[in-house]
Amino acid sequence: MKIGVITFPGSNCDADARYAATVSGHQAVQVWHKDEAIPSDAEVIILPGGFSYGDYLRTGAIARFSPIMKDVKRFASEGGLVIGICNGFQILCESGLLPGALIRNENLQFVCRDVLLRVENTNTPFTSACHGLMRIPIAHGEGRYIAPPEVLERLEAQHQVVFRYVNELGEATKDSNPNGSINNIAGIINEAGNVIGMMPHPERAIEPVLGSSDGMVVFESLTMHVQRAIESTT
Repeated sequence: MKIGVITFPGSNCDADARYAATVSGHQAVQVWHKDEAIPSDAEVIILPGGFSYGDYLRTGAIARFSPIMKDVKRFASEGGLVIGICNGFQILCESGLLPGALIRNENLQFVCRDVLLRVENTNTPFTSACHGLMRIPIAHGEGRYIAPPEVLERLEAQHQVVFRYVNELGEATKDSNPNGSINNIAGIINEAGNVIGMMPHPERAIEPVLGSSDGMVVFESLTMHVQRAIESTT
């Protein structure tokens, strides 16, 4: 499977994302934000973490106008799989591909540490291999997820909240919430189930030497999804 990783000015996790895609058995290709089209044979697109140019306005507010985003929207509307990680999550929200917004952390400080995630929905192409709690690093200053009450109600009712910050007991508490996100939300998926955004960095937790290999299950889930798709056509 070919995975396209988009590089924006300020991206600093694009190489990590390409490495994670490669070691999980996929082909990774770099896509520049000024390109007008993603590779025609790409099956997954990753918007990696980093810092958006134009952050002084609002994270992702300028990146959403990058030429490549028009084709990302087309790709997503046709059912293509899209993953937004950290800054990529912010860009997806600013682009309207995911609801809500990411704002300054509640403590107004940059937070960089490991967190525990509870997987709320394993019935997605990105989480089908996930079991139990996941230890994944975060690194952001604007990762506090917010949305209007009616949007939050819909996200919860339709199982679109995919990841939630929790403690060692798997409980979503205020102390386990690193940025003040509403309802401890760490990641969501769109209604169609093909566009996901998450603040934690799975690509930084793919090998034990990194402190955790829990992030690999996201890429393993993609492999399982493709395998099932192939089996269904044979």
